[in-house]
Amino acid sequence: MVKIRLRRDGAKKSPYYTLVVADSRYPADGRFIEKVGTYNPMVEPAELNIDKEKVLNWIKNGAKPTETAKSLIKKAGIEI
Repeated sequence: MVKIRLRRDGAKKSPYYTLVVADSRYPADGRFIEKVGTYNPMVEPAELNIDKEKVLNWIKNGAKPTETAKSLIKKAGIEI
């Protein structure tokens, strides 16, 4: 099953997240199919960049976002 989920990048105590499309069998920080956005909670206000067209295309093709990814997608103003 293909999922849209967060992948943690960055240094210790300085997280930076990448929104990726990955097979659910891959490790959380492992291999992914495509990068569709970024999220940086360490700046004020939190920085969120999501490629709307890519996200909607993957959802249309059957990818399921995780709960956290779904809330970030909605925060970006993309209707699922």
